[in-house]
Amino acid sequence: MKRVLITGAAGFLGSHLCDRFIKEGMHVIAMDNLITGDLKNIEHLFPLEHFEFYNQDVSKFIHIPGQLDYILHFASPASPIDYLKIPIQTLKVGSLGIHNCLGLAKEKKARLIIASTSEVYGDPSVHPQPESYWGNVNPVGPRGVYDEAKRFQEAITMAYHTFHGVETRIVRMFNTYGPRMRLNDGRVLPAFIGQAIRGEDLTVFGDGSQTRSFCYVDDLVEGIYRLLMSNYSAPVNIGNPDEITILDFAKEIIKLTNTTQKIVFKELPQDDPKQRRPDITLAQQLLNWEPKVHRSEGLRITYDYFKGLTADELNKVEHKDFDKYNRK
Repeated sequence: MKRVLITGAAGFLGSHLCDRFIKEGMHVIAMDNLITGDLKNIEHLFPLEHFEFYNQDVSKFIHIPGQLDYILHFASPASPIDYLKIPIQTLKVGSLGIHNCLGLAKEKKARLIIASTSEVYGDPSVHPQPESYWGNVNPVGPRGVYDEAKRFQEAITMAYHTFHGVETRIVRMFNTYGPRMRLNDGRVLPAFIGQAIRGEDLTVFGDGSQTRSFCYVDDLVEGIYRLLMSNYSAPVNIGNPDEITILDFAKEIIKLTNTTQKIVFKELPQDDPKQRRPDITLAQQLLNWEPKVHRSEGLRITYDYFKGLTADELNKVEHKDFDKYNRK
């Protein structure tokens, strides 16, 4: 039986990856320090024979006894509120954490895939963003702790691949959504849905002309799996190229939730990307992959999930200065 280590396993995306690799018949070793993850996302897996969990910070050390075939490094704060509230931990998991994972992959002769992101492109001057674009990132701006952590992660991963011969893969993920997202973490989709459910006006930063491209989590997981199993070591964009302005997206959420809230406008935060759309030509050609779930279907599933949350979960505020933080 193949054995896979998934870091950040109790997070939104990590938990869905755990589900997928269990479904593929592998033994899943889940690791998370729970700084932003939640055990409720993986509690349904605890009774399974081929699932185990380590409450551990990958930035400090990793020790996994026995055989290891695959490593998925998905541990990182991923929302603006998180990485602006805990910037040092964000930088550590993107540097010390990946260094530990790469050392483990070298020792075990395991194949490793890292979770990179569209944030490596920064506020792009090329649109849509192909893998060949190097980006427009402010390393000392408020988003720099996250953006540069991901860029360093890619650099050290390629160094281990070229110098040590470690089998590595790099997935550049664009905005992803679905069940198990945290409602008030600062990302635009759960922020809008949370405001709508609570009867609050929807907050749009700037004039709402900035764009995002939303990919449903099942589509993303499929792309990650195909990339891991491929023979391609350079970065690959995985995302949905169906681009929409933030203002139009807010209107979609109001229609979806059948609410009557207004849209209110606030100042656009520093370095907020004006455009975000993946060029997925490489993924289509290399992996025979493209997204299948239309935004209307994915939003309905996600909204139903959020409607099932408790009152405490709906009203939980991740940070008192929510509106000062830019949205992904």
